[in-house]
Amino acid sequence: MDSSKRADDVLRTITEAVDPQEFRDRNWTGSFKDYLDILFESPAVGRNAHQRLYDMIMSYGTETYTRYKEKITRYKFFDDPFDEGKDAVFGLDRSLMRLVRIFKSAAHGYGTEKRVLLLHGPVGSAKSTIARLLKRGLENYSRTREGALYTYEWRVRENGEDRWVRSPMNEDPLKLIPVAARTEILDQLNERFGEERGYRLTVDGDLNPFCRYYYNLYMQEGDGRWENVIENVRIRRLILSEKDRVGIGTFQPKDEKNQDSTELTGDINYRKIAEYGSDSDPRAFNFDGEFNVANRGLVEFIEVLKLDVAFLYDLLGASQEHSVKPKKFNQTHIDEVILGHTNEPEYKKLQSNELMEAFRDRTVKIDVPYNTVLEDEIKIYQKEYADGQLRGKRVAPHTIEMAAMWAVLTRLAEPKKASLTLLQKLKLYNGKTLQGFTEDNVKELREEDEREGMDGISPRYIQDKISNALVRDDGEDSINPFMVLNELERGLQNHSLISNEDVRKRYRELLAVVREELEEILKNEVQRAISADEEAIGRLCGNYVDHVKAYTQREKVRNKYTGQYEEPDERLMRSIEEKIDIPESRKDDFRREIMNYIGALAVEGKTFDYKTNERLQRALELKLFEDQKDSIKLTSLVSNVVDKETQEKIDVVKQRLVRYYGYTESSATDVLNFVASIFARGDVKEKE
Repeated sequence: MDSSKRADDVLRTITEAVDPQEFRDRNWTGSFKDYLDILFESPAVGRNAHQRLYDMIMSYGTETYTRYKEKITRYKFFDDPFDEGKDAVFGLDRSLMRLVRIFKSAAHGYGTEKRVLLLHGPVGSAKSTIARLLKRGLENYSRTREGALYTYEWRVRENGEDRWVRSPMNEDPLKLIPVAARTEILDQLNERFGEERGYRLTVDGDLNPFCRYYYNLYMQEGDGRWENVIENVRIRRLILSEKDRVGIGTFQPKDEKNQDSTELTGDINYRKIAEYGSDSDPRAFNFDGEFNVANRGLVEFIEVLKLDVAFLYDLLGASQEHSVKPKKFNQTHIDEVILGHTNEPEYKKLQSNELMEAFRDRTVKIDVPYNTVLEDEIKIYQKEYADGQLRGKRVAPHTIEMAAMWAVLTRLAEPKKASLTLLQKLKLYNGKTLQGFTEDNVKELREEDEREGMDGISPRYIQDKISNALVRDDGEDSINPFMVLNELERGLQNHSLISNEDVRKRYRELLAVVREELEEILKNEVQRAISADEEAIGRLCGNYVDHVKAYTQREKVRNKYTGQYEEPDERLMRSIEEKIDIPESRKDDFRREIMNYIGALAVEGKTFDYKTNERLQRALELKLFEDQKDSIKLTSLVSNVVDKETQEKIDVVKQRLVRYYGYTESSATDVLNFVASIFARGDVKEKE
């Protein structure tokens, strides 16, 4: 293909990707009457910022599930539908439920619309991610028909020519309606809208100083005729955009010497004073502070509690009265969601500062803790390190799982029950059942310490150490759990957020707990791989069931070799049952349970399959492993002296690890060598 044709193809691709009609829709302009037609056809265009934000979240749908007898709603919006889940939030459904309830309350005008929403939690707990999602959500929603909103422009005559000047705060066109007429018009709109949404449309406040100037100018020119004002107004579609500073504001505190409250409320344009003759002329003022540009949308305050006191006064008025005070002008109404976030140390300062009582009173705090559920923590790292996400290296099975397990363990409070270990507590939280613990017990565990999840290791630290392991130039094609655990331990010595040596020691001890758990997991996998001969397990199961049947029915078993009838083989039955810790005193119950299950299947015309009984399957696998491990001679790997027959058997086991457990050839070899070294030490546990 020549370069000219290739260029034509590229240009055609670009042209087809741009939809002119979509561009025209987003840049629509029309008269005030045209706007009223749109408004009465679709009253939702008149929503305020809190109503629009709540509807935006709900537009993506929800799903519910039950955890520890608590019904939890997951809002699909927080799965990040904009960037293939890159900013998806995991494990914070309870916190997000509270946040969305606050938005719903604000949409109904129940009072929370007059509060600063404060996301509070440890570093790296997704506070910024939640704020980023909300901002991107509003941007995308404003581009849709359902999320459409409008603002207006003024006709300005200069040097004999007309030009259109946009409302500097992108105000709602309904504010152009005189206060005396608003009630009747809103009643008409709410007759339908209120029934559909459950909340009512409102129009609060007056025009900003710039727009009041032109409103009054055209009223005077028209001798008090409102029609003359509207004839000089053009309505246009409003698309929210953080990059363009339209409807989305972000403020990050600087050092105290460089902070200036005009960054929030705008400042005088000194170059225009000479043109308009006064610094109190609204045309000589830039309404470009973060509160001004965020009107109709959302303003985010990063590390809000680091703000200078002067800024906090502006914040109080903006939240409670929905107004800000630009220099030289009257109070100006704003319509926006005010969202801040802060970490633990800053919030503790707020609690101890009596001068900040007014701010605390106007704040709704939403705790955003770390994950305390293992499967949710794993999802955070799978986004970045799952197969297909990396080039050049693979992540061996259990690498992410073990790193996540350690992170969660550092965040859990020690159980008050002496019989329960921290690792068992983690497994209970993750949905595993343990003998003697019900869902009610797990719920009580979660309520023992309200601060659980507010301390511990950040996901960012885990991500950094996994990245370190990935970029090590050691010639390996994959990283394994031990590499990452070693990186995690090395990093503790210089961790900037750990100043207490006792905490550092505890974290190292928890790494040892994770390593022990990893050893058990790897041994179990190798055991399963060795005993994965389904025909052999089937024969062993058939033999076991024959003897259990004879035992429970007080019969004898026919020896297939001698043809003689013999007593049930108690040694065989117990050698299997002991693998899953069935005590001597409970063996009869277990055997009757097996026979009752087989009988129930027979009544339904079904054949018994050992795979349908997880405990029995595990017992059979462990028994078969015990019988076969000596013939495979796995321990010979340690000495590097392996005969051909043994090597063939080991290769079969290795392929099972690759096929069934996701290992690469090299990582499967590593696992076999590691487990072989354990066998060589005689450190093999026969129970799960």
